[in-house]
Parts: sequence; structure tokens; C-alpha cells
Amino acid sequence: MAQALHPNARHASARPQGAPARAASPAADPALPAELDPRWQAVIARDRAFDGTFVYSVRSTGVYCRPSCPARHAKPGNVAFHAGPAEAEAAGFRACKRCTPNEASLVEQHAAMMEKACRTIETADEPPALKALAASVGMSPFYFHRVFKAVTGLTPKAYVAAHRSRRAREQLLNGKTSVTEAIYDAGFNSSGRFYATSNAVLGMTPTAFRAGGVDTDIRFAIAECSLGAILVAASDKGICAISLGDDAELLARELQDRFPNANLIGGDVEFEALVARVVGFVEAPRLGLDLPLDVRGTAFQQRVWQALRDIPAGETASYAEIAERIGSPKAVRAVAGACAANAIAVAIPCHRVIKNDGALSGYRWGVERKRALLAKEAQR
Repeated sequence: MAQALHPNARHASARPQGAPARAASPAADPALPAELDPRWQAVIARDRAFDGTFVYSVRSTGVYCRPSCPARHAKPGNVAFHAGPAEAEAAGFRACKRCTPNEASLVEQHAAMMEKACRTIETADEPPALKALAASVGMSPFYFHRVFKAVTGLTPKAYVAAHRSRRAREQLLNGKTSVTEAIYDAGFNSSGRFYATSNAVLGMTPTAFRAGGVDTDIRFAIAECSLGAILVAASDKGICAISLGDDAELLARELQDRFPNANLIGGDVEFEALVARVVGFVEAPRLGLDLPLDVRGTAFQQRVWQALRDIPAGETASYAEIAERIGSPKAVRAVAGACAANAIAVAIPCHRVIKNDGALSGYRWGVERKRALLAKEAQR
């Protein structure tokens, strides 16, 4: 699937980011009885996450089904597993008429419809009305609104706003138009409306954003902790970056690349005391860290990041659980993307998010650092 349906993330044109990921088909020994095959548990649970990874056939009926088929479960002794419809049909089985395993699933159909709606929003001169968007994919406005949010993690209105914000940033960065022209070209009806939200959208005024953070003061300091070098940076709004690494100079260069024209100011005694608090939190997470944050992200990312801050030290949550907590249970991929986009280590604890099976997934500052942080938090 595409990595970024959300308009404020990297743009792509494949499947929507919020669509649920297909689970990997469990490894199985073909000599095992069906009830001992790990795929049988997916069938018993009618787990839609495994749709598309395998099908199963029933010898007594001559049909093959998806794992999520709602039909009554067959006896395990009559069941065989196949990599896909072609393999099942080659073995002489026909597709179940109830779950239609040889056609796109409802989840896949919804993903394709919502992708079409998103492209309509992105190519329209004026934001399309909800009724028109729903009609374009053959749904009622109410049902469309519900499916759109489930797939993308955002309401249609929020997607429109996020897309306009992304276009505004792109227009401001290309430098070919005036600030006012960039605002109107992005689809805002008035410059006043954009300026009213510019801090949330850009983290600064449009003029300062175009100039790479010019006239924005960012204090920073680098210290050492058990995980290596740690950089803490703050604007007048709060902490805007906490980075971990092995090379202190590289961390400083990355901060400069992120805010190329900001006034980067070495931390004074007061600021270094704040850095000491962050280091103390890394070494003893249960002490807590309550600092003002200058969080710059999309509406969806901020919902995810707030949910991460609600995970107590010593506990973890899966990407699917975070998606449930923010009210977008199907936006698992989008949650993972928001975790990857987090630039404030430990204070926004994306290290506390793990895979459904308990395994550690990727971490912006290295999986070994993630493992070390979780180990520290597990200590009583």
C-alpha cells in the first residue's frame, strides 16, 4: 500500500495509507492437520486481516473461502489451505458465493473508492461538497463519511484542510509566487483564515516559513546519556526536537537542516537544566517528563502523538490499539506513519508502540535504543 494517503505526509498514488495492512500468512507445515496449522486460528477468528494471504477449501462442499468467510466452520479434517484462488481452483474447488474469495474484498473496494475520492479532492479547484464526493463513489453521504474516516483516519473536511495546508507549504517553499498568491493558490478563500491557523500549519508565520525559519529563535544543547548523544531543542512555544544518536555533530547538523535559517542558540544554564531533566527521564523513565512541547504535525499525527503520551511508562501498545484509541481502528498504517514522523524522542514515546505479536518494529533512533528504553521502563 501507499505510504502516504494523508496529504501532509509524503504524497503517493497507490492505496490509501489508512487502509488496514494485510497480515503475513503464518508459516505452516503442509503435513500438519488443519487444526494444528496456524492458519486455522485465523479461520476460527474470521480474521479479515488475513484475507488475501491465503484461502481454504472444504472437501465436503467443494468450495474454497476467505479466512473471514461468515459461513459455518467446516470440520478441520475436511479443510486444506491454498496460497490463493488460482491454486484452489487448480485443485478442483470453486469459489464460495458467500464470501467471493476470487473478487476484491469489501475492505479493498472501500480503499479503492476512498483513494478515488482523495484524488478528486486533490485535483478540484474548489473543495467538493460531501454529497458530491459520496455520489462519485456511489455511497450515501452518511456512509461515505464513516468509511472515509475509517480508511484515511480523517473526516473528509479534515482531509480537505490538510491538503490545502500541504499545498500552501509547497507553494511557499517553491518561492515563485508571493505569500498571498501561495495562500490563494492552495485553496484558502481568504488570507486571514490561513494566517489564523498558520502557527499550527507551519509552526511559524508564512514569511518566516518561506525563509527557512528566519527570525525564529531555537535554543539547543547536546548532552550524553546511556543511549549515546542526546540533543534537545526548543522554540518559544516549547520543545521542538529531541534526537538520539552516536554523533553529536551529526545531531547538530540535522537540526540545522531542519531549520536552515532559524537562529540556533546554544543553551544557557537554565536551558541546560531542562536538558538534564530529559536525560534524567531517559535514565529513570518512571520519574515522568512534563514539558511544554512545540508539536508541529497534521491533525491526525497530533491525535496519535497525544495517544502515545497517554501510555504509562512500563507499558506498551500495538499500532492497532493506538488506532482504536484515537477512534480510527482501520488506520493502522497511518498510525505507524505518524510514529515514524515523530521528531521528539522519549517525550512523545513512540518507542512504546510495538507490533501485534509483541515484536519490536522500526525506531527512528535505532531499534536497540528502543529496546534499551523499554528495558529501563520495565524496571521497578
